[in-house]
Amino acid sequence: MSRYPDKYFELAVVDPIYGISEPVFRKESKNKCAKNGEFKNLAFKQDKTGREYFVELMRVSKNQVIWGGNYFIDHLRSTRSMIVWDKHTRDTQWADAELAWTSFGNSVKIFDFAWNGMIQGDMKHKEVRIHENQKPVALYKWILKNYAKEGDKILDTHLGSGSSRIASHQMGFDFYGCELDTEYFNEANKRFKIETMQKSIFSFAEQI
Repeated sequence: MSRYPDKYFELAVVDPIYGISEPVFRKESKNKCAKNGEFKNLAFKQDKTGREYFVELMRVSKNQVIWGGNYFIDHLRSTRSMIVWDKHTRDTQWADAELAWTSFGNSVKIFDFAWNGMIQGDMKHKEVRIHENQKPVALYKWILKNYAKEGDKILDTHLGSGSSRIASHQMGFDFYGCELDTEYFNEANKRFKIETMQKSIFSFAEQI
């Protein structure tokens, strides 16, 4: 982020590592990856997202949506505006919902979208899962619709599966994404190319 001037991005939507060091994840996770049959086990990785990261994030962006904000509350200023993603995972070992801290001053908002094993909120456009912490494209499109405006530059410092990039592309936003893990970055790139290719084919078919 050091390469960018102050407030270069209108909105940062980030998803740092959080909550995956809990024993239930280490013991129970059986998710699969499209490439090698198994997700990487990040459960033993200690999250190194500290105060310096958040200071820099807020320097380069005017507003922020930070997933797992409840895990990083010591590094964030107080807010009354949170996003609650209801994943329909009741009666499982997983949390019923995930929380995102936002820099906005409006009220708490709820995004209702199933994301429970094989069950997804939009089964007609079901997404291939390539990352253990993958979030749906629909979630990011909802965030952009509610928290961004036309012409905004969007930053994601933890690209992961690339859902934020796909959502930004579909909605016409200028997007910047970073990912430290080369394997996940390559998989996210493949996913993005497939998605944009499909959209191009559909658009061409509609014109005919």
